[in-house]
Amino acid sequence: MPMGKIAYLNRLYSRMKFRSVDLKEKISGSSPPSVFVGRFGYPKVFVGPLVPPVHGDTMIMDFPESWLAKSRNDIIDFRFSLVRGKQSVNVREMNKTTELLRQIALAKKSLDINAEFTKKPRGTFFREDIQPFGPSAPIKSIEVSNEKLEPRLEKAHYDTDLLARDAIVDLYSHDLPVSTLQKAFSVGAFGLEVNRKLVPTRWSITAVDSTLSSHLLDEIRSYPVLDTYQVYEYNAMNTHFLILLLPTPWQYEMLEAFIKVLGNEELVFSDYELYKGRADYASIGGCYYSGRLAIVEKLRAMKKQAGAIVFRESYPGYIPLGVWLVRECMRAALDGKPREFADMKTAMSFISSKLQLPITRFRAASRLIKQSNLRQFWK
Repeated sequence: MPMGKIAYLNRLYSRMKFRSVDLKEKISGSSPPSVFVGRFGYPKVFVGPLVPPVHGDTMIMDFPESWLAKSRNDIIDFRFSLVRGKQSVNVREMNKTTELLRQIALAKKSLDINAEFTKKPRGTFFREDIQPFGPSAPIKSIEVSNEKLEPRLEKAHYDTDLLARDAIVDLYSHDLPVSTLQKAFSVGAFGLEVNRKLVPTRWSITAVDSTLSSHLLDEIRSYPVLDTYQVYEYNAMNTHFLILLLPTPWQYEMLEAFIKVLGNEELVFSDYELYKGRADYASIGGCYYSGRLAIVEKLRAMKKQAGAIVFRESYPGYIPLGVWLVRECMRAALDGKPREFADMKTAMSFISSKLQLPITRFRAASRLIKQSNLRQFWK
């Protein structure tokens, strides 16, 4: 039976061996600001702030929109310096801890935190959907100072008649970063008052990416169709992206290859949607929605409708740093100048020349390339 992506990534996570910072039971530092809401045991989950043992402007530590300018090792180093405090709460519970989390997540800039734990923080955390972080331990006490809320987030937070979806879309339209909205959404900062609750960080990342891309697609489906084949390319952190925009109505597929990351494996995973989108969760996880957001942002800027097929290859040395990598790499690719082609055959020939795996491996895993409205272009 072929290995699924979740099983493969679990094997990859088990190989991630990094030493965390050595700390005592007390820590004083400036949170970026950053919080983490776990998902295990839902609806009773572990929540708490992420705090490094340094003071000053630490916003870079939880602002993935700026990370492509950093090296992989730089990102790992500052993420592993973030210490996670943990306290168990029900996601609908309103208490001092949950209110404090909201104040941290909505803060305009780094804020000072003094935390005491019940034991020395230990370990590291790696997952593909979520940015990694360093050691963790249960919180005994916490003090926060210098919290000044971001005005637009604060306004949306105190509007208890505003739907969460409308708040996210409005704040995004006023240029608030996606990662900022994801943090605010995770602490239940938006929505009708009776519906507010904490959302596990992993879910909030995908929820915001999905909400924003679905909103933009409502607009894009009314645009004229692109009239050429365009290919965009980007490399970063042992990962290579090729994005093919097609002169068709909206359809989207992501094809991911992991090539000798663990050993001798060459695996391809994929998922797709047609014009009307999809109702179920994508089998390849949150990267599907992060990539979709990057593409629809580009289409809105072009005022064009198109289909899109993403070819992603990850190579030896690849480390899962979060789905932000997909969104930001694809944004960077789509900001570049595309190669344009008159037909599918020549576009795919170019893509084939840039990939390590034979194009037939991707074609075999693809559903869109096999669709009747694309098959003619392979003749």
